[in-house]
Amino acid sequence: MRTPSRQALGFPTGRQPGWMRRAAVAVSGPALAAMALAGLALPGAASTAGPDTVRQSLNSLVRDDGTPAALASVQDRNGRTGTYTAGVGDLATGASVPVDGQVRIGSNTKTFVAVVVLQLVAEGRVGLDASVDTHLPGLVHGEGIDGRRITVRQLLQHTSGLPNYSNHLGNDVRHYAPAELLDTALRHAADFAPGTSWKYSNTNYVLAGLLVQKITGRPLAEEIDRRVVKRLGLRHTYFPAPGDAAIREPHPLGYHRASADAPLRDITETDPSWAWAAGQVISTNSDLNRFFSALLTGRLLPPAQLAEMRRSTIPAEATFGPGARYGLGLVSRPLPCGGLSWGHGGSFPGYESRGGATEDGRATHVTVTLQLTTEPARGNLERAVDTALCR
Repeated sequence: MRTPSRQALGFPTGRQPGWMRRAAVAVSGPALAAMALAGLALPGAASTAGPDTVRQSLNSLVRDDGTPAALASVQDRNGRTGTYTAGVGDLATGASVPVDGQVRIGSNTKTFVAVVVLQLVAEGRVGLDASVDTHLPGLVHGEGIDGRRITVRQLLQHTSGLPNYSNHLGNDVRHYAPAELLDTALRHAADFAPGTSWKYSNTNYVLAGLLVQKITGRPLAEEIDRRVVKRLGLRHTYFPAPGDAAIREPHPLGYHRASADAPLRDITETDPSWAWAAGQVISTNSDLNRFFSALLTGRLLPPAQLAEMRRSTIPAEATFGPGARYGLGLVSRPLPCGGLSWGHGGSFPGYESRGGATEDGRATHVTVTLQLTTEPARGNLERAVDTALCR
């Protein structure tokens, strides 16, 4: 699977956002040298022994692609789990990478939101093929945009034609309310008529989050926590509160490089509200494995809704690579060893995660602490996931 571009996954394009320029701290020359040396070493820690190929994949991400750190959690079909790290968790201090540390999981958040919406469908409180206007009357309108013609299914499936708000955010360093994100999108024309094409847009999931809040009368964060996180015992997963720029538990720092020859900058602490329902959740690779495995085995959705989540897939090769298909908040992709993996992937300033789970119980997630901008680097991240799933 080709890693989705930063633009495809909703990272603001064009000039580097002002909030990122001001919040960043340049990494010193000695720290960069330490990172290079760390990339030549074995992973900094591993909770269990595992195949050399997984370790080699993480070392390659650090050594060859310049990612400060790489973390992986691998679950085999018998439920045995191994966690691995490579590189440096803090370039300024040389601190090691926390084993299974918390990271910003970006668009993996969308699958959490889709699960909550489909639970509401199962409860008879939301119609999957009802119009958005049925539940949020008069809210969605603009040039070529009419909430009466867009269905809930099309939001989850990215077939609504709604423009991606995150391509049009300004440089303000501030908190964004969900309504502001939607308003930003609605100032632009529709990309296509609903149901006539497919295009990844964070706006779809902001609307899905607003739908959850309208139907339940509770904040989206509370519904995700109650319906998914606590239900599965995901002890290291949470939806940050408004204004919460920190990461609560041990974590590797996230970095950004403005250009190929620019220094790495620490952008770990930032207000994530610009992503909201499209990408705000913080978690660990192991929690993501548990989440996607539980989803596939029917612990979160009744059989009808789980089947619909996987059946209603649309070709998404332009964004997710050869053979990839996008369902209702869930991506399928073919594995080189045969079969399919089901997951999503996420990109957020400072972090990039890829992974998936299979029907026979395998699951893998890998995160690096730098967004990857070249095809060779993206290919290495994809191969690291495939190596672990196919071992």
